[in-house]
Amino acid sequence: MDLQQTLGNRIRPSLPGGVRIYAMADIHGRADLLSQMLTVIDADLARSRPQYPIHVFLGDYIDRGPETCRTIDILIRRSRNHKMVFLKGNHEEYMLEVIRDPSKLQEWKQFGGLQTLRSYGLNPSLNPSAEEQADLIQRLIHTMPKSHFQFLQRLRPTFSCGDFFFVHAGVRPGVPLNNQQEHDLFWIRDEFLETDEDFGKYIVHGHSPVQVPDIRPNRINIDTGAYATGNLTLLTIQGSRMLAL
Repeated sequence: MDLQQTLGNRIRPSLPGGVRIYAMADIHGRADLLSQMLTVIDADLARSRPQYPIHVFLGDYIDRGPETCRTIDILIRRSRNHKMVFLKGNHEEYMLEVIRDPSKLQEWKQFGGLQTLRSYGLNPSLNPSAEEQADLIQRLIHTMPKSHFQFLQRLRPTFSCGDFFFVHAGVRPGVPLNNQQEHDLFWIRDEFLETDEDFGKYIVHGHSPVQVPDIRPNRINIDTGAYATGNLTLLTIQGSRMLAL
């Protein structure tokens, strides 16, 4: 897809020479779809042989879908042989809050947390007592591989490369990119989605599901609701050319 028509008179964003980015958002425990897209990336790497390939993941690896544990396993294993950037989403942020405060488990269930617990072999009751909530979180901490916990703790809020700015949810209009609050980076919706403000960089984000990638003059949304639709979008960027699969 060529951005020129969408951008109008705005300067076309581009990456530094030799860099090729592969971006995905909101996997939500769909390890099957992730594996399929990594196969697509491998084929593209073999064909195009970019000088500096980078995988960028925009957060929400967990919850809703059935295979959070396997999803994180795949990403960790992949990162041993590829340059990969992992951003934090609101679901990872909330899971870490629940680990700190088990009383939030009931709210986490509304975000798809039960599927995450089950992926680690835990089977909570539908209405766990306060005692059971605390026990479940302790069992999760002891069951989750140390590498998974480290993965969650090391997630970045943003990533910038060339004229592109990668983030999970979006940014607060009127606030410079380097002064953004993490709550907005992980949770913002309407204020960001409804503005046509030029942020100084082109924003690549997820968080708000759309049927097909939503291309705007100032941003692109690549969250296509993988856990529910079976459609995990892969965005490739090289130079000023973007292609969504």
